[in-house]
Amino acid sequence: MSTLVYLRAIMGRDAEATKERLVLAARTMFSERGFDGTTVREIAALAGVNPALINRYFGGKDQLFAEAVSIDLALPDLSQTRREAVGATLAMHFFKRWEGDEHDDLLRVLIRTAATNPDAAARIREVLGRQVTPMIEALSDPETASQRAYLVASQILGLAYTRYVIGLPTTEIEHKRLVSVIGDTLRRYILDPLP
Repeated sequence: MSTLVYLRAIMGRDAEATKERLVLAARTMFSERGFDGTTVREIAALAGVNPALINRYFGGKDQLFAEAVSIDLALPDLSQTRREAVGATLAMHFFKRWEGDEHDDLLRVLIRTAATNPDAAARIREVLGRQVTPMIEALSDPETASQRAYLVASQILGLAYTRYVIGLPTTEIEHKRLVSVIGDTLRRYILDPLP
């Protein structure tokens, strides 16, 4: 292997490692401070790199944000779930995501940021279109899947925004009951005939 080829290979690995550090730093900062409260300099400092590398590798803060909040919803396979349990299973899945691991703070950051940032709103649309619609197509009429996905998204995002972003108190509603009520609505949106 020539020296030039060797150097390019090392630089390529270094570039990928730097990009990965920037994405991880961005996830941390966006989770803690949101999009507007995070600066490019802070992300770069946490990653231990020059801030100019954000523009070089991502084209700017907005594109880095889009990369950092690439979210796999890890939706459950509902094809073997009893019809009456489809909605509750999906509702429970989202509660576990929102109230689970630290990395799932990105869901809340994305929802919070989408209200004021077109890139975040586009990312939510992309995630839902790419992940929720196919799940519904597998359970229901493919011709109405996008309409049903819209309804499911309105319920899930509305709940997430009021519960985890705004922080409306829901202590008067027992968690199990909330899953049941939300689940019933989701089941209707996914399986019942649309008017």
